[in-house]
Amino acid sequence: MFNYPFEGFQLPVDLDQEYVYALRQKNIQYIMQNIRSKHSDLYLELEQEGLNKNVIDLLFYFAASFAVSQRNTKLAPKKMYEKFQKQIPWFALLVRQLNIPKNKLDKILIKIIRIVLNIINGGETEPEPDPKPEPDPGEKWSPWEDLGGIITTSPSASSWQANRLDVFAGGTDNSMYHKWWDGIKWSNWESLGGILTSAPAAVSWGPNRIDTFVRGTDDGMYHKWWNGTRWSGWENMGGILTSAPTVASWQENRLDVFVRGTSNILYHKWWDGVKWSNWENLGGNIASSPSAVSWGPNRIDVFAKGQSNDLIHKWWNGSRWSGWESLGGTLTSAPSASSRRLNHLDVFARGTNNKLFKKTWNGSKWEDWENLGGNIDSEPSAVSWGPNRTDVFSRSKNKSLIHMYQGK
Repeated sequence: MFNYPFEGFQLPVDLDQEYVYALRQKNIQYIMQNIRSKHSDLYLELEQEGLNKNVIDLLFYFAASFAVSQRNTKLAPKKMYEKFQKQIPWFALLVRQLNIPKNKLDKILIKIIRIVLNIINGGETEPEPDPKPEPDPGEKWSPWEDLGGIITTSPSASSWQANRLDVFAGGTDNSMYHKWWDGIKWSNWESLGGILTSAPAAVSWGPNRIDTFVRGTDDGMYHKWWNGTRWSGWENMGGILTSAPTVASWQENRLDVFVRGTSNILYHKWWDGVKWSNWENLGGNIASSPSAVSWGPNRIDVFAKGQSNDLIHKWWNGSRWSGWESLGGTLTSAPSASSRRLNHLDVFARGTNNKLFKKTWNGSKWEDWENLGGNIDSEPSAVSWGPNRTDVFSRSKNKSLIHMYQGK
């Protein structure tokens, strides 16, 4: 009888002498050490689905042990996995209790079996059959990657040129921290000071320009910017914020900032290239920080969580503001919107079970919500640096910065 690390769950497994002998001969301990040290990305994929690392290790051990025990180790990994599922029928019951996407687990366990067979056979296994047609690689989402750090707010991302990303978040000392991708590698975290009482907001209106906004200790909005050479000090812009701010830019030297104010009302303040406006009351009754994005000149789309936990949307068409519309869903965080091309919107939010969900405006209609999985601990932040690229950031359960992307 093996005791499994699932509360109240115990499962008998019969191992005959031949099986035990095979495990000893093939040295399953060595194989598992290889998987743990060289394939940590597979662990991370399942950790982002909410699984404990010890549980993941056990799942990998089951699949690896089965592959090691087989007399015919020249089988294709997929065929070996199908055999595993047939001969170990209780495994499907176990997977159902874990509440993770079966197709994702199947894919990862086939990879584990391939790794094991390659170790056993010195890299020689039966080739896989021709795969069925799949979406273009640019249409697939990457696995989550862990970018480290300990962040105390949700992150905010911006981009000022192709293959450039700048991410901001609050740290354990309540200062704002910055980490960037320069097209080759990620930087270390740098502290930009300040005392934040909200997540930051960031946007770029031109090459090598970044503007960031936060809520301060007096509930006012503060502004700090990078001019291509250095960071400014913090500028106090007033207001009474009851949420983190959000910012969008629809042309060079233009900024539109939105916040939730008192009575859950949406407020708007903009920089026209010369001066800042007063705060504008846009009404509404929002239950989260807003998110704003622009997909073209004089166009702004604003999203928030509604009082029914649905996604609500309001937009500026160049002449006037629309009313609010509900786009449905069940949000457990504020949303985050990005646009990768003209008349295209992607809105991301944390849904039930801490999964990342996406809703897309494709230019003619809103598509259904898509479950992108994961196990996120904050609202997401999305940004696009090209017409076929979207990057999403969030905070992990370990409070580190995590990242996934779609496109090239």
